[in-house]
Amino acid sequence: MTAALATPVLPPLQIGPHTVESPVVLAPMAGITNRAFRRLCREYGREGLAAGGASGATSLYVSEMITSRALVERTPETMRLIQHDPEESPRSIQLYGVDPATVAAAVRLLVSEDRADHVDLNFGCPVPKVTRKGGGAALPWKRDLFEAIVTSAVREASPYAVPVTVKMRVGIDDGHHTYLDAGRIAERAGVAAVALHGRTAAQAYSGQADWSAVARLKEAVTGIPVLGNGDIWSAEDALEMVRQTGCDGVVVGRGCLGRPWLFADLAAAFAGATARAEPTLGEVTGVLRRHAEYLVEFYDDELKGCRDIRKHIAWYLKGFPAGSTVRNQLALVDSLEALDTLLATMDPSAPWPGDAAEGQRGRAGSPRVVALPEGWLESRELSDSARAVVAQAELSVSGG
Repeated sequence: MTAALATPVLPPLQIGPHTVESPVVLAPMAGITNRAFRRLCREYGREGLAAGGASGATSLYVSEMITSRALVERTPETMRLIQHDPEESPRSIQLYGVDPATVAAAVRLLVSEDRADHVDLNFGCPVPKVTRKGGGAALPWKRDLFEAIVTSAVREASPYAVPVTVKMRVGIDDGHHTYLDAGRIAERAGVAAVALHGRTAAQAYSGQADWSAVARLKEAVTGIPVLGNGDIWSAEDALEMVRQTGCDGVVVGRGCLGRPWLFADLAAAFAGATARAEPTLGEVTGVLRRHAEYLVEFYDDELKGCRDIRKHIAWYLKGFPAGSTVRNQLALVDSLEALDTLLATMDPSAPWPGDAAEGQRGRAGSPRVVALPEGWLESRELSDSARAVVAQAELSVSGG
């Protein structure tokens, strides 16, 4: 890393009382952003911040999506998922819910029991089992329901000085955009920031994110930070999004899969430094091994930890010369010893593969018709029948 330039690209991100030196947020990703992965990202974020000549909270590293109902019911798995490492600060938790009272109760639990310093509300999930019940990216279409949920969350969190933020998508599909209304409603309700993924629910993760929507939201919401999300695969992408949209920071999801050092690049880039991490295969396998170790510690179970690391293997090794036989064996690894044996067969001096390791990570999927409750699009307000559907949704989406 090189020394920072005199002027950072952006000022620190202010989320309520929290000053985040690098204006970057780790997006909540199911099965990914658990305590182990957040720890890795934080380590690299600190490294990049130091290279840029700054110190403090590097970025916001948000938990996996937590279901409000499961949290209120204190299911064992959910209570485990909301735990943080002692050095995590701010402690960020994302909540999903469709009922204002349940979301309020979940926020109340988090803040009154000192379990979170920041709460993010999920209105961006495009998964059919969520949208079919009116949740996730489908919910902001019902303006009154959206406002009630956000207002209730802010009301519960405010006495504890815990900021609430909102993450959302452009809308349901190209004919049903919701983001401008939702952004204005969220700002009026007192949220500390809004984040926009520049895709509709119908796009899922396919096609190209519409960064111009982030720019339009920034024009519409002027009193709080607006964060841009979508197709940030490198520090250069993040800088370009800021240049094109004027956003106050970025949210990074799939771009950091198998490359937690992206947070070092991002912290350094926003501080003005120009060098980027280009690890050798040996350095990458070292990170992979450390990730596996953290997962074993997270689960307190070696087999579970090793099963979890399997899905990360292809992301870590993208572009590197690792034969199909070794890759297939790594996808079946069941112990740290077995992992070490396989990693030892690789050439640690193999250099960073450049473009072959860059670009899209994770599944893009394909456009689809969004699954919605019957009659959902007939009105922007919640009907009695729609109210019954969302009441059932709190009971049907279980787990963490």
